[in-house]
Amino acid sequence: MPDLNQQPNHAAPAPAVAVVIPFYNGSAFIERALRSVAAQSMPAAEVVVVNDGSPPEEREFLQRLQPQYGFTLIDQENGGQGAARNAGVAAASAPYICFLDQDDFYLEHHIRILVNAIPPDDPRLGYVYGELWEADVEGRIISHAIQKSPSQHPKKNVLDMLRYDMFVLPSASLIPRAAFEAVGGFDTQFTGYEDDDLFLRIFRAGFTNYFVDRAVTVWCFHPGSTSYSMRMVRSCLRYFKKLADAFPDEPWLSRYHLRDYLMPRFTPHFVGYTVKTALAGDENRAEMNEILSEYAAIVQANPNVGRRTKLKLRVIVALVRGSPPWLIRAVAPRINSRLIRLLRRLLGQWW
Repeated sequence: MPDLNQQPNHAAPAPAVAVVIPFYNGSAFIERALRSVAAQSMPAAEVVVVNDGSPPEEREFLQRLQPQYGFTLIDQENGGQGAARNAGVAAASAPYICFLDQDDFYLEHHIRILVNAIPPDDPRLGYVYGELWEADVEGRIISHAIQKSPSQHPKKNVLDMLRYDMFVLPSASLIPRAAFEAVGGFDTQFTGYEDDDLFLRIFRAGFTNYFVDRAVTVWCFHPGSTSYSMRMVRSCLRYFKKLADAFPDEPWLSRYHLRDYLMPRFTPHFVGYTVKTALAGDENRAEMNEILSEYAAIVQANPNVGRRTKLKLRVIVALVRGSPPWLIRAVAPRINSRLIRLLRRLLGQWW
């Protein structure tokens, strides 16, 4: 097994890598991210920061950091992380791209480990990605391994990629420009799940992927991150609908994509967020109710989902949509045991 820390062979210079950082109101975090890029044991050939429509004072903050960190700064109207990353790739020239979210940061050998994992004889390389550490907003470590999930690494089967969240983060990956451009980059309709969508499309286009079981990035997960926002939930619904359209059921192959792969993955998300907003008296409850109803309508229209499953989903939707928080808490424990088990399985951490 190759030493992922070793210096590349001097006879074959290391490939040039561009680091692309999307920025939106991130002055509290961006210097930490830039500092981690500057500290790499294998330097980036170029660093591009894309200001995604931040207010003037935030852009001025970036400008003050430019002399110290030597990055290229480009501006665009707010379009989300996917659009910002696309703009950053277009502005860069290196043949390999590493992304970094503004509130995450690289470990010291991020670029070296991923570059050394590039296979020497694979013209179909789509991406190389590594393990992550999880941290809080201050960068204090919570876990040294978050990829050890049901999701398979490296990616080998599209059904696994439908059933589970990908857990391939842009901040922990290296992508050849050729593969990125071949699939058109990030789908800018998404402001969440755009990474799952990208890596799935690269896979389906016939490109390969390699997983390095070693941490390369610290992922700072906190309430202010995109993952907690209503933009993320709306994008989740758009991504579910895109997958449902792209993967119709194939009864002749005994593949029922909605029932067996998409529902187990997405039902807990939509029910869970709706319950969360209901119990909290959140101002977004009405919108979450509509999102849950739209999701349930797609399930109800599928002829391959069983009648009992549809009935159970209707009961859950009626419960979380129409009941006040006190009633959700009071009624749920008194529902028959089968439905209680279903609710617990579907709501997971929100139960």
